[in-house]
Amino acid sequence: MSLRLYNTMGRKMEEFIPIHQGKVGFYGCGPTVYNYAHIGNLRAYIFLDILDKTLSYLGYDITHVMNVTDIGHLSGDSDDGEDKMVKTAKERGQSVLEIAQFYTDAFFNDIDRLNIRRPDVICKATEHVQDMIDLIKRIEANGHTYMSGGNLYFDVSTFPDYGKLACLNLDDLKAGARIDIDQNKKNPFDFVLWFTKSKFENQALNWDSPWGRGYPGWHIECSAMSMKYLGEQIDIHTGGIDHIPIHHTNEIAQSEGATGKKWVNYWLHNEFLVIAKDKDSKEQEGKMSKSSGNFLTLQSLIDKGYDPLDYRFFLLGAHYRSQVAFSWVAMDGAKNARKALLQRLAKIIDQNQGKLPDSHVALDNPELLPYLEKFKAALENDLATPQALSALQTLIKNNSLQPQEILGAVAKMDLVLSLNLLNDALEIYKTQQQQVTSVNNDEDPEAQEIQALIEERTTCKKAKNFERADEIRNQLKERGIVIEDTPNGPIWKRI
Repeated sequence: MSLRLYNTMGRKMEEFIPIHQGKVGFYGCGPTVYNYAHIGNLRAYIFLDILDKTLSYLGYDITHVMNVTDIGHLSGDSDDGEDKMVKTAKERGQSVLEIAQFYTDAFFNDIDRLNIRRPDVICKATEHVQDMIDLIKRIEANGHTYMSGGNLYFDVSTFPDYGKLACLNLDDLKAGARIDIDQNKKNPFDFVLWFTKSKFENQALNWDSPWGRGYPGWHIECSAMSMKYLGEQIDIHTGGIDHIPIHHTNEIAQSEGATGKKWVNYWLHNEFLVIAKDKDSKEQEGKMSKSSGNFLTLQSLIDKGYDPLDYRFFLLGAHYRSQVAFSWVAMDGAKNARKALLQRLAKIIDQNQGKLPDSHVALDNPELLPYLEKFKAALENDLATPQALSALQTLIKNNSLQPQEILGAVAKMDLVLSLNLLNDALEIYKTQQQQVTSVNNDEDPEAQEIQALIEERTTCKKAKNFERADEIRNQLKERGIVIEDTPNGPIWKRI
């Protein structure tokens, strides 16, 4: 089986065939850094991380590019509303660049805590304005623009395929279009490539350009930066489903309007995370939104006692194209399920004499291979993480496999899942051993001998030599020592 992905362009599953054999270039829409990322935003980056690590797992040489929008992004994708960056800067009494840097740092701190691998290229919009100007010149030279009211617009009527990603019919859109607040547009669906001070007299960041001093439209940055680092044709572009009708639709028009050729081969979009109302919870039901104030940050989950990887585990339990309902009850379920998984792995580590697998452990046991094959097949089936997790869960319940083999396979699976499975399970194992040691009185003059017998009994039980195990228990009982088997290992006390 080969990798198959659901391509939003065409709305169908397709076999993934890269432009250059063995290599993949992909671009993911990054954060607009005017506020903290909420956990709905972070879902997109966990999805991106699974894509990134799946491609690596399958042997591709990847180049992952992500933008950081540190130039003003209007509150409306269609060039309306106020500038989010300026609004936050005024509220905080700081400069736009100070705000941008603060929230950029906060964003990358969040993705680090979620075990999301940082992209190979992280490009700030403010550092690529000349690239945007150069691309706009190409669009203009191809006859796709007009000046109106001091701003440069993309004329969608010059691009017959406009709306193909969102399956929109431009004639139908024109017929039912609302009156746009920007009276400078020929068509309500035209969009700005370059703003001048004619729209925002006191814009914080401005650059000289052939069209006047101003700043680029939001959509142009993704086209310019993806082409700079990945070339004029790229394999994969990702984002949330909310980007489909405007942002990604406009990106396609301006990119293909500049080059005259297909820009992206595979469009992948993740669904929303929505809030499901819990009893006594303060959050409102529905879509998570910064503008409405109805959102939760990763830190708010941590403050409630959750590990960031509890949230990652929660999201991996659903397919990236399925809408996910967040609730505290659901988070409790994910937290408990991850804890149970780690405890089971801690027992396997105990069976492996408290050691993690050797890096060179062989994973060619015919009984082990089906689990790895199911895991790989799940990833190749449009990144089906629920089925991938199921393969792992089934694997660790197989008592006929050697502990070293199970742990080695889990380590390989966790290259994609990135749940810190073995290291966290090892910490649980160590804690359990410390608890056993503290319960068993080391000051007892016979403690060392007793502990040695108990360890022998444990070894006998694992080897199914129950006769000898019972003999040790009875021998100790005759000496007034009772063994209690606990989830953390056997403990003993005198009676």
